Amino acid sequence: MAGVEARFSSGRKASTEDDHVALNIGQKAPGFKLSSGPGQDVDVGELIGSEKVLLLFFPLAFSPVCTAEMCQMAEDWRKWEEIGANVFGISVDSMYALQRFREDEKIPFPLLSDFNRTTARAYDVLYEDFYGMEGVAKRSAFVVDSSGSIAYSWSTDDASVQPDYDDVRAAVVAAL
Repeated sequence: MAGVEARFSSGRKASTEDDHVALNIGQKAPGFKLSSGPGQDVDVGELIGSEKVLLLFFPLAFSPVCTAEMCQMAEDWRKWEEIGANVFGISVDSMYALQRFREDEKIPFPLLSDFNRTTARAYDVLYEDFYGMEGVAKRSAFVVDSSGSIAYSWSTDDASVQPDYDDVRAAVVAAL
């Protein structure tokens, strides 16, 4: 799992094979508004600071690992609802591609288009070079607690690696 590191609010590292963690535990999470489809803006900033939020950045819709990740979340959706997670998938794909991806894969949570890369940049999760493409979001997971602080931060340079869903779920449960 080269290029992977996660931290919990306790400061314990989940993996120590890389020294890059996008945003650190305790930092205030940047608020943002992104589109989930034409005329369908979602203001995640309104939730940050009042509810638990799980942000899942992923490189590209319809790619094998991204599809597996989003489908795993969809398959376990009931568990995420039970713990009060407000889940958002975020990619630099267009809103149209993400809308189709969500429909095709029956993903029950919003997929947000960060086409201009402002949110991925704010969370420091952009590849400089991803198979010749610049500015693709790294696979990353952030749990934001109800005070608006980062309670869990995980990011990988290896796009074939998925987050440890048990760790992410534990972080959502632990977030106040």
